[in-house]
Amino acid sequence: MERITMSLESGLAEQFDNFINGHGYTNRSEAMRDLIRERLESERLKKWEDGQCVATLSYVFNHHEWELSSRITRTHHHSHELNISNMHIHLDHDNCLEIAVMRGPVKAVREFASTIMAERGVRHGKLGMIPVEISEEGDEGQVAPHLHSRPMT
Repeated sequence: MERITMSLESGLAEQFDNFINGHGYTNRSEAMRDLIRERLESERLKKWEDGQCVATLSYVFNHHEWELSSRITRTHHHSHELNISNMHIHLDHDNCLEIAVMRGPVKAVREFASTIMAERGVRHGKLGMIPVEISEEGDEGQVAPHLHSRPMT
């Protein structure tokens, strides 16, 4: 681990300490590491189309909307290689929350998310991506290799 030192104006330092306390950090260093990781990932994803990511797509939809459930299911099946897992939650009589966990190329994940969120009856869609390096590794005695998704920051 490398140690760095920084200087902050007193007002900014006070705001940062309030942020730290409000978010449950036990020290400034861990808060700074998280903020730096978040910014680096955000900047990387702005211009990164060829890389890999792990992602969550969450969205709320009205399951009474004409054939919406079928359209969503068809879209998921069409991109099955991206989907790791889905969770479906009934919010009330009309609305469902669905959470899809995905892994794959950034461009394909973005296109998938856009397709789902553009469906009539889908609302409150949110895509969260973390850039990763994906490698296929197998352990001795293992039947088949498996994927490792290593965060880049």
